[in-house]
Amino acid sequence: MSDRKVRVRFAPSPTGPLHMGGVRTALFNYLFARKHGGDFLLRIEDTDQNRYVPGAEDYIIESLKWCGLVPDEGVGFGGDLGPYRQSERKAIYKQYADQLIASGDAYYAFDTPEELDQLRKTAEENQRVFSYDQHTRNGLKNSLTLSPEEVKQRLESGDPYVIRFRMPENTNVTEEDLIRGSVTFNTAQLDDKVLFKSDGMPTYHLANVVDDHLMLITHVIRGEEWLSSMPLHILLYRALGWEDTRPRFAHLPLILKPTGKGKLSKRDGDKMGFPVFPLLWKDPESGEYSRGYREDGYFPEAFVNLLALLGWNAGNDQEFFTMQELIDSFDLSRVVKSGARFDPEKAKWFNRHYLQQKSDAELASLFMPILNEKGVGADVTKVEAIVALIKDRCEFVSELWDQGNFFFVAPKSYDEKTIQKKWKPDTNEKLQEIAAFLGTLTDWKAEVIKEKFSAFMEAKEWSFGVVMVPIRLALVGASSGPDLFAILELVGQAESINRIKTAVAKIKTA
Repeated sequence: MSDRKVRVRFAPSPTGPLHMGGVRTALFNYLFARKHGGDFLLRIEDTDQNRYVPGAEDYIIESLKWCGLVPDEGVGFGGDLGPYRQSERKAIYKQYADQLIASGDAYYAFDTPEELDQLRKTAEENQRVFSYDQHTRNGLKNSLTLSPEEVKQRLESGDPYVIRFRMPENTNVTEEDLIRGSVTFNTAQLDDKVLFKSDGMPTYHLANVVDDHLMLITHVIRGEEWLSSMPLHILLYRALGWEDTRPRFAHLPLILKPTGKGKLSKRDGDKMGFPVFPLLWKDPESGEYSRGYREDGYFPEAFVNLLALLGWNAGNDQEFFTMQELIDSFDLSRVVKSGARFDPEKAKWFNRHYLQQKSDAELASLFMPILNEKGVGADVTKVEAIVALIKDRCEFVSELWDQGNFFFVAPKSYDEKTIQKKWKPDTNEKLQEIAAFLGTLTDWKAEVIKEKFSAFMEAKEWSFGVVMVPIRLALVGASSGPDLFAILELVGQAESINRIKTAVAKIKTA
């Protein structure tokens, strides 16, 4: 297999929004393909039409694009080994189901759903679990127990049936999983899974194996929940005569709740206030919205960096990676076997890092639509200067408004605690003199204002501590914020003087 070109696939089902665990699976497949000069495919596994959700397929594609995980082939991306949507491959699977029947590796089963339900119920009453397997199949209605004539007659008369895999008896199936090492299953513990239904649709198991073979997939990198299906898939490759070209398997660890107990779910996000989906999702039936990382203000590179480190590390202390650095560093041997705990605060920490890395010009361009929404007209050069002052206080672009709205809009109220502590009986008088002084300045640059103001304060023999907080309160409405003289410059001379005078008029001394 070493001389074959690496080909991997991400194969989600369009049954709803793509969970961040699914995005991580796509990411690890993408990184593996790029690291080894291979191909990354997107296949939509929609054999279960009852669970199909309109819009889910487009959502999957848009999510991958937003994350920068663009497939080389697949639904929406072309390719020579399509179609890449399983519902469009329906005609392909029957011949392989027939081949398994002919070789004795599969059989027809005619048991009705009602009959099987009754068997499950009876077993439950006797505190057992019913399983259609090597221990029970010889007492059920299938082509192993019925005469060839009866089987033929049932098929010809259109009786509903399924085709089940005939699990070999008491056989060990061992595989060297690329993450978990040697894994062994005994077939005595496995049931005879349905491979094909009389409506002409295959189940996941048959379609998955046939498609991976026909699409020349060399490595199957998927979630831990599929580990129990691995022995069946290996036996299917063997039964179909594809043992020599079958893919290697790697099963990724679960993403765990922030508590570390159990698999991360949408409910956890709803309860604790963070998204578990890459993009905003509107349920077509209920109309309910689910939050998305994109709409919550996360940068795609922060989201990808976060996902990469859920269950993988580069073997050193590095935490921030460009996509190329991830590709260069990625190795399945460094993926852990145990679950990876998701920390929503770490997600914000990643986003903060990537926000600080962006240029003031880029952040200003992202901030401008927010200003337009607020009805604020602003010069982009001024916005860049403002962003430079406040970005180190922000984790998200939306917080630029929270941290810097006073640059654009005068405060409507003033922090009461600051007034009580810092607004003295003579503060109003001092601020009136300061406003008059500021009106005399002809060069309104922060460094000049600071120099002239310092000289003014010295001449008055006033303490900076007495007036600086009241001036800031007048300009900002609060006692915190960036450098006061930078605020004065950017707010502008006339507006700064006006705000000081307004504060004097509004704030009464005790």
